[in-house]
Amino acid sequence: MTGSGIYRLYNNSSIINYTASACLAAKALLHLKVHVPSNGFGLFFLLTGILLSENCRKSFMPAVISSPNSYLIVEGLINTGSDSTFIKLSRTVKLNDKVATNPEKQALAVIESDNGSAYPLTEINVGTYAAAPLHLPASHKYRIRIKTSSNKEYLSDFVEAKVTPPVDSLSLHIKPDGLQINANAHDVTNSTRYYRWDYEETYQYRSKYDSRYKSNGDTVLPRDYINDQIYHCWRSDTSSNIILASTAKLTNDVLSDAPITFIASTSEKVAEKYTILLKQYALTKEAFQFWEDLKKNTEQLGSIFDAQPSQLKGNIHSVTDASEPVIGYMSAGTVSKLRVFIPNGHLPPEWTKLDMGECLLLGFYFKHIEGDVVVNDEDFYFNYNKPGQHSLYIPVSAIVMPFVGLVGHTGALPQCVDCTLRGSNKPPVFWQ
Repeated sequence: MTGSGIYRLYNNSSIINYTASACLAAKALLHLKVHVPSNGFGLFFLLTGILLSENCRKSFMPAVISSPNSYLIVEGLINTGSDSTFIKLSRTVKLNDKVATNPEKQALAVIESDNGSAYPLTEINVGTYAAAPLHLPASHKYRIRIKTSSNKEYLSDFVEAKVTPPVDSLSLHIKPDGLQINANAHDVTNSTRYYRWDYEETYQYRSKYDSRYKSNGDTVLPRDYINDQIYHCWRSDTSSNIILASTAKLTNDVLSDAPITFIASTSEKVAEKYTILLKQYALTKEAFQFWEDLKKNTEQLGSIFDAQPSQLKGNIHSVTDASEPVIGYMSAGTVSKLRVFIPNGHLPPEWTKLDMGECLLLGFYFKHIEGDVVVNDEDFYFNYNKPGQHSLYIPVSAIVMPFVGLVGHTGALPQCVDCTLRGSNKPPVFWQ
């Protein structure tokens, strides 16, 4: 699972406080005979009155939120194809806890087949367990067995291994306010029907100013621009929303223009060059229902017209204590991927004109006379080993005067010069 979607369920559950009012308002409409004018204002005032009533509020704090217990969260996919399997194990945390994540460390995790074979996973990072490509046959079913360091044991149901069809293409739609990216896919066997996507995006961006100099703490020197440029950088991120589609009600298993993501025209993502790596998953009907419920609980609780929260029913259970909730749904199958690059030359030219905020380029001199005192601005603002410095700037370019030569350097605040504050100045290996 990308972006810890299940974990976000627990961070957002307290939002349900006001939806109880909407429920009561709906009940009131069912029991009161009220004439609603055709313009709808009568209904508006009725709902407003009910929602503002203090007696029509009821906090909803599920036991799983308020309980002092910490429940296991299982995120990931049993990858039966040519990619590695990654499973993330963590524990729920209360909303008022100081820590945001609580990884499950030093657990034993094993993938099991219904033919009796077992494939152990290794903890590669704290709470993240992995196995090299397994190349498992789709004719068998698979599950995961987990045993924690506290001797608690968990087991998922056996699930069908789904073979995901290829991503046919990504379609790009230029809108007045941005770029819409959609996916196209189909299954000639009509056996997929339920789809999920997530993605990784990487984009190139630049700083406001191109620094050709740097300070070693004592003096300003030319920058090693080949190995230490801080003008162009690359930043990567992963999707955070749950993206689903189904062809269950269609005759043919064909998806056309399924919405994936929207990028605003003002975003720096499209100012230079952008790439998206789309990952497509085929789901069982039960897995699709789990993800759909999760999406409703985490992304669609913003208005009185959204669905009420529902209890998530995963397929992972505690062997040690049958009454203990476990958060997550374990699926098995292959993953299809497609990467697309979008250079800014394919987009409207006005999209590249970004407002980088208050980024002033100032001049700093070796000799600056303040009253009767000669001050070295560079020592004060650039050279951090010198005494008296109170604000560190980054030198950008040389200031040269006729018949005098070098008299100082221009400079700006780090956020206006150093792109590595938000990304890397080394392009990723897949960059084109």
